[in-house]
This record gives sequence, structure tokens and C-alpha cells, in this order.
Amino acid sequence: MKPFLHLSIRDHDGAAAAELDALRLLGGLGPSELVQARVEQVRLPRLRPDDYAGLIIGGGQFNTSDELKTDVQKRVEEDLGHVVDVAIDHGVPLLGLCYGLGVVTTHLGGVVDRTYGEGAGAVEVTLTEAGLADPLFEGLPPIFRAFTGHKEACSELPAAGVLLASGQACPVQAFRVGERAYVTQFHPELDAERLIARMAIYAHAGYFHPDEYGQLCADARAADVGSLPGRMIGNFVELFRS
Repeated sequence: MKPFLHLSIRDHDGAAAAELDALRLLGGLGPSELVQARVEQVRLPRLRPDDYAGLIIGGGQFNTSDELKTDVQKRVEEDLGHVVDVAIDHGVPLLGLCYGLGVVTTHLGGVVDRTYGEGAGAVEVTLTEAGLADPLFEGLPPIFRAFTGHKEACSELPAAGVLLASGQACPVQAFRVGERAYVTQFHPELDAERLIARMAIYAHAGYFHPDEYGQLCADARAADVGSLPGRMIGNFVELFRS
């Protein structure tokens, strides 16, 4: 079997490792079946379409709508733009999570801005008619709760985008391009304890006031998100395992 590739943008070793561990667990993948590239650390080699069974772009500290960008951020966006091109042009399965949605949306001509940001916590996600029919959401109910935490969001889909899931505060929670490229604004890899661990790492990153951390932890544990969103990861793997 060809491996899946996790493209990590996180600038914290613990956060990068935790994201990888969650994706492996939810996807039922071993260490050799899901490998990681730390894109924020080194330049990404040019991908060949036949190298991987699928590509997963994780979340991160960057925002595609930032007015001022470091050289590293510009380089990361350029590298990930190439990833999106390979996926779309050659049919390589792609799943973008949070920042991954921003990268895909922007690269394909959609609009990402600060209109629909959401704080760290649980939100209600509603599947559209297209989402209900999509195999990525197999086993999920029409309405479910998932964790979010983002400063920017998609306010205008790319021309080829098909809306799969929406929310009250953030209208675009997931969309598809073609039959093999998916992105979600919410974090399907997070349960309450994983969110709490991530919030501890990013407590001073502007997603919430540090004094709110204790209450946000209590709210996360009370949200009863469970494992439903994580089924998407397993579905993605099963759809495209090769």
C-alpha cells in the first residue's frame, strides 16, 4: 500500500506530533502508512502524483489572509499551492483541515477573510444535500457537533467548490472540489482532550484570552462532541487506500 502524507504546518513539536498521532489513530494507519512532512521547517520536494495514496494538509499558526507574511509563510503557501495543483490536476486525494481549507480556497480563486472566524470550542455542523450524499460523511448524522478555532474562514467558494457542510456562525464548514479533494473548517481530528491539549499550546496565539482557558476546557468536556467527526478521517482513508 502506498502511504498517505501528512503535511504539517505547526511550529510546535508537540502540536505537530499530536496532530499526526490523531490522524493515524482515526485513520487506522500505522507509522509507515501515514508519514509526516514538516512543511514549516524545510522546503517541500516536488511531489509526484504516484508517490502517495492521499494528502492531508493540517492546521497551523498561519492565516492565508494575513496582510504581512514572513518569508517562511510565503514559502509554505507556495509549496502547498503546488500540492493543491498536483491533487487537482492528477486526481490525488486531498483532505485539508482548517488552514488547509484556507490554502485550497485561496489557491483556487475563492475568498478567505476574517468575516466568519470562530473561537475555540464546539459548534453545530449541518450537512448540505451534497454532503449527505458524499461518502466522506458516511456514518455521520445530518447535524453533528465538532470543534473549531480559527481567525479566518471561506466567505466565497472557489468556482468549482461544492458546499458540503455549513454552520450558523461560519457558512462554509466543508466543501469538495472534483471527486477527490475535500476541505473542512472544523477539526475532525479533535476530541475534547485533544482540543484542550492544543489550546494549552496556543493559549497566547490570539484564539482566546489566556484567562478563558479554564472555562474553555470545561466547555469542551461538556460539549459531548465524541468521535463522530473523526469518522471522516477513517472514511477518507478507506475511500482512497491503495
